[in-house]
Amino acid sequence: MSVAEERTATTITNRPRGSAPRCSVVIRAYNEEQHIDRLLAGILRQSIDAVEILLVDSGSTDSTVSIARRYPVNVLSIDPADFTFGRSLNLGIRHASAQQVIFASAHVYPVYPDWLERLLEPFADPQVALVYGKQRGNHSTRFSEQQQFAKLYPETSAVSQEHAFCNNANAAVRRDLWLQRPFDEELPGLEDLEWALWARSEGYQLAYKAEAEVIHVHDETPRQVYNRYRREAIALKRLRPHEDFGLADFIRLYASNVVSDARHALQQRRFAQAWASLLWYRLMQFWGTYRGFAHRGPLSRELKRTFYYPRGFRPSQVESVRSVEPIDYGSITGEIPEG
Repeated sequence: MSVAEERTATTITNRPRGSAPRCSVVIRAYNEEQHIDRLLAGILRQSIDAVEILLVDSGSTDSTVSIARRYPVNVLSIDPADFTFGRSLNLGIRHASAQQVIFASAHVYPVYPDWLERLLEPFADPQVALVYGKQRGNHSTRFSEQQQFAKLYPETSAVSQEHAFCNNANAAVRRDLWLQRPFDEELPGLEDLEWALWARSEGYQLAYKAEAEVIHVHDETPRQVYNRYRREAIALKRLRPHEDFGLADFIRLYASNVVSDARHALQQRRFAQAWASLLWYRLMQFWGTYRGFAHRGPLSRELKRTFYYPRGFRPSQVESVRSVEPIDYGSITGEIPEG
């Protein structure tokens, strides 16, 4: 990428002048004016104040950038024609000055003021290459996606997990390891999984931190859900070219997930509100996955379990209880919080 494709708009950071940041937060954004204000306010309300914030904007046409400029943010730009998830992450981390770099999607926001602190804790072990945190939906999140969040992001942390799943909508990496192996800029998605597979192959560990919780707002149309899962399936088949997701997989996993979602919705007394969305959400999820796969061959049991199979049914879900008070976002006005 040429220098002309990058643009630094501000250089101020949320830390005392002359001090090194404890961590750098890289945010990818495109037309996120509805969400970016909350995320940036949440970062400034963290228990860690030595934070550098970098926003990588890929051609927003709304107020995303102007809102970001009201905060201590270093704004970088990438041409939409050159955008990939991996390329935007590489651009952000290349400009980061801290050795521990946090990744956050522009449409997430932290629940607690110790989000960054908890996300960084596992790096006390020098063998930990990547840490990712819990994600949950909000009141508008589709029921099936809430089930997906609960399956992928459990209530219990794992200091050294046994598989390569991770998600950089809420994650952190060591910059020195990224220098050895940047993110793949050609993949249409799952660049985090590809990097995690490399890290594990080099003997490093991945950690999951349940206490590092964010709300992930996905207000997607059926077409957007289809495109997201189709894109990820295309990436997955590039990572595992001999794997397959056939018509039988589509039928079986669509049916099993709808049944699982319906049982959970009935148990939570939410079936009347959720039944229509869970039908179309799971249809778009697995139809997109089916259309994204082209190669033929067995799909590994581990990846099927991680990405596709429904949650085990339990009569009730017990969420973790924390002594830390959550961040109050009710007072956000679009201005930098005082103090």
